Amino acid sequence: MSVKLIVARGANGAIGKDNDLIWKLPRDMRFFTETTTGGIVIMGRKNWDSIPLKYRPLTNRVNVVVTRNEDFESDDCVVCPSIEDAIGYFSHDTEKDIFIIGGGQIYKYCLDNDLVDEMYITEVRQEFDADVYFPDFDEGQWQKELLMEYKADEKHKYDFDIYRFTRN
Repeated sequence: MSVKLIVARGANGAIGKDNDLIWKLPRDMRFFTETTTGGIVIMGRKNWDSIPLKYRPLTNRVNVVVTRNEDFESDDCVVCPSIEDAIGYFSHDTEKDIFIIGGGQIYKYCLDNDLVDEMYITEVRQEFDADVYFPDFDEGQWQKELLMEYKADEKHKYDFDIYRFTRN
């Protein structure tokens, strides 16, 4: 079983503002959907709350919410008190990939505690005003592979690149 992380970040690490995405990039959203479909997505409660009701739970994926709030309940997801518990809960399911999908505190915890084997990072080539940022990490510990380059067009206001990072 491998644990993967998937995120889109601005050139300054920005990933969100006011509990929402900062940009609309349909091609990147399609990449996210195609990559995570059939897998297990682990997210924090704020990230869960930010998903519009019409898209929640994320379809064709097992949705897992990590929260310290013992009163949090939802019929649409598995609730776990920690990331380790969430990963452990699915350790028997070797058929499905586990994806860490945010938010900022969850990403930081996973990177600080070496819980991630692989990362898919969309680099949006623009700096943004945000209140949530993707944490810095030592790129020297990772192999970086370009998966896609995308130029701004009528549906995409910004250029972006999608990279796959694997541990050295």
